[in-house]
Amino acid sequence: MLIIGLILFGMLIGAGAQLVLGREGGSVDWTMAIVAGLVGSFVGGLLISLLAGDGIELRASGIIGSLVGALIVTALWRWLAGRSKAA
Repeated sequence: MLIIGLILFGMLIGAGAQLVLGREGGSVDWTMAIVAGLVGSFVGGLLISLLAGDGIELRASGIIGSLVGALIVTALWRWLAGRSKAA
């Protein structure tokens, strides 16, 4: 159940990142949402939680760090996809 919960949390965070950055084509890209959410949550959430001194517990700092990490991963993904289309 924990793994399913982590995947759903990652999807929500990834979809939120796409909503903040603006959706391309008017819909959420769920593949990007899962990947950006999971990678962003792991990197951003873990890093911010540890820097804030919260440890590995679910706190607001970890959720904010997860969203920031997902925003960075989503923006990087879109930038790389735009470069490959232009070439």
